[in-house]
Amino acid sequence: MATTDLTGRRVLAVVTNYGVEQDELVVPARALREAGATVVVAAQSTEPIQTLVGDKDPGETVRPDTTIDEADAADFDLLLVPGGTINADTIRQDDGAVSVLKAFASAGKPVAAICHGPWLLVEADLLKGKELTSFASLETDVRNAGGAWVDRSVVTDVEGGFTLVTSRDPDDLDDFVGAVKDALVTAGGEQG
Repeated sequence: MATTDLTGRRVLAVVTNYGVEQDELVVPARALREAGATVVVAAQSTEPIQTLVGDKDPGETVRPDTTIDEADAADFDLLLVPGGTINADTIRQDDGAVSVLKAFASAGKPVAAICHGPWLLVEADLLKGKELTSFASLETDVRNAGGAWVDRSVVTDVEGGFTLVTSRDPDDLDDFVGAVKDALVTAGGEQG
């Protein structure tokens, strides 16, 4: 694929302030910014975000740009939902994060979730009729929520009114980032 110019595209990443898997936030954010997109990181508070590596070792500290409650889906082209078991289990209980996700889906805007991130889609009841992947331990949750779980590095599903891009874990980041870039191009029409 040719170099993708994402200038003018805006991505919102929603995370908790503790427990997001470092590379599932940092790697896509960096790659999307390098392609010209604006990436805004929204956390539950304005306190620094402590990422983790492998759900246990401290990773990079990331400064949030805003809070989830202050984020407006109308200002963005794509929602990024990183994983990390602690992050994903906590954020799915955050009413603001569920509301933002539902706003993206109802507006037909793409959502990209990796690893345990699809738990937020389970909570928002947005998986009926969707094919997706995730960390393997979410397979039963995905199926119980009406999704069709598959074991592939990346899955892009365009059915059901919004595009959903999913991947299994940090080993799939190259495929995930490529599919997220494609979803952003498709969502906003070809640029560059």
